[in-house]
Amino acid sequence: MSIKDNVAVTDVNAPVAVEVADSDSAKPTAAVGGGVEDVYGEDTATEDHFITPWSVSVASGYSLLRDPHHNKGLAFTEKERDAHYLRGLLPPVVVNHDLQVKKMMHNIRQYEIPLQRYQAMMDLQEKNERLFYKLLIENVEELLPIVDTPTVGEACQKYGTIFKNPQGLYISLKDKGKVLEILKNWPQKKIQVIVVTDGERILGLGDLGCQGMGIPVGKLSLYTALGGIRPSACLPITIDVRTNNEKMLNDEFYIGLRQRRASGKEYAELMNEFMSAVKQNYGKKVLIQFEDFANHNAFDLLEKYRTTHLVFNDDIQGTASMVLAGLISALKLVGGSLADHKFLFLGAGEAGTGIAELIALEISKQTNAPLEETRKKIWLVDSKGLIVSSRVDSLQHFKKPWAHDHEPVHEFLDFVKSIKPTVLIGSSGAGQTFTKEQAYTWSEGRAIFASGSPFAPVDYNGKNYVSGQSNNAYIFLGFGLGLIISGAICVHDDMLLAASEALAEQVTPEHFANGLIYPPFTNIRKISAHIAARVAAKAYELGLATRLPQPEDLVAYAESCMYSPKYRNYR
Repeated sequence: MSIKDNVAVTDVNAPVAVEVADSDSAKPTAAVGGGVEDVYGEDTATEDHFITPWSVSVASGYSLLRDPHHNKGLAFTEKERDAHYLRGLLPPVVVNHDLQVKKMMHNIRQYEIPLQRYQAMMDLQEKNERLFYKLLIENVEELLPIVDTPTVGEACQKYGTIFKNPQGLYISLKDKGKVLEILKNWPQKKIQVIVVTDGERILGLGDLGCQGMGIPVGKLSLYTALGGIRPSACLPITIDVRTNNEKMLNDEFYIGLRQRRASGKEYAELMNEFMSAVKQNYGKKVLIQFEDFANHNAFDLLEKYRTTHLVFNDDIQGTASMVLAGLISALKLVGGSLADHKFLFLGAGEAGTGIAELIALEISKQTNAPLEETRKKIWLVDSKGLIVSSRVDSLQHFKKPWAHDHEPVHEFLDFVKSIKPTVLIGSSGAGQTFTKEQAYTWSEGRAIFASGSPFAPVDYNGKNYVSGQSNNAYIFLGFGLGLIISGAICVHDDMLLAASEALAEQVTPEHFANGLIYPPFTNIRKISAHIAARVAAKAYELGLATRLPQPEDLVAYAESCMYSPKYRNYR
């Protein structure tokens, strides 16, 4: 083994290409330093050292074309083809990056079935990483529903059938005592973001077990394309603690353990080993983002590790921050403050209670009223009806703060008539309780509506209504970037409030005129940078940041840290 520019080259006899930064893409400065996994100076502020290596050795010839991190396909120049043993291995034409994007979008649009488009995107990611991310960045509104909700849900259901190559780490109950060893098997060592699931509550689809891996893979694709975290710093992980899904257990193509799901001590011991191993292997500043854990585990894990690890639950905290941002935006249209409104939630799980708590915190911050008082403006409904004080003894612990004095109510329309809310928030897995069309028709066009999945505009009484998409990607991308660029060591609720306020500020009068309470996803990288700056600023203010000194312009600093999918030149 030899070392060139701090990068290991395992086969010194093989021909190699040297990938170099061009003059526009990497300029060393005092504020931004590089690392061995970031040779271009494009996201180097997330590293702790200040040396910028300018080249890295990678494989040449046929191996280079099979390396998704460095392959450029037909974009290799004539000079590169001659210098790096590619002549004859490619057709003679040379095309640029933009034409490759145009061709791929043309090909993807030929598929009428969303799952086929998903598979085409995953195939591209495994062949040409930079083309994949450029494609996603430049066509985000069209491709987001493919790599994320709703298509990723179907992909998880059929993950065993469509599985080709592993895209992350699988840690199962069979690996107890070996979790640290498994983490060390991952080829990339400078991990900054881990997205992890145990597959028990995948979207609204329930327990999909080991096949929930599609969620971490999809979220981290967004982290890179839209949040600017470099691919080599991202690690998708699935914790396989078995499944209670009979269909999975009986599916010959299922890729996980075929026993009933673990719980209690067995579950807790594996999760504790995992959390300890992550901290030992990657340090205290690695972000661990929990995705799609069932309620009973989601709240317990967040509470247990929030003071010892940098943890973030997207379903509880990300959803809450995103919805609060929409409410802050909507107030600019309807006037008044959050404290003037009464809130009714349909659904009292991770999302519902997380949103409710953040709203109560924001009202408390604005009015200086005790949190116990501001919670009384918020009512929640679960599968058994309105959550009221007479039910408190039978409630799960995360629902108890919302048990107010009121007679029991069981029908949704009766909830509305009794509570008379001014804000309705649906956070239930059951759809169609109220829809976009109903929201506009029932309110005679007065409603301000946003939903988790994208919808086409609605015509009502001759007016076109455009509904916003309340997607967690608005928040978690910038939130995670802010934690990383500040070197934060834990997540504080004030950071979530700061993220909400930053997102709401990105909504312009033009957006409001179109009925939108969230900005368009086409601007998501700029939005992510602004959110990251506000989150980082709050981390510094709270004394939770370790990357010192604090940059003067955090927005510019965040943007300088973001990964670019631009092709690099080979010499």
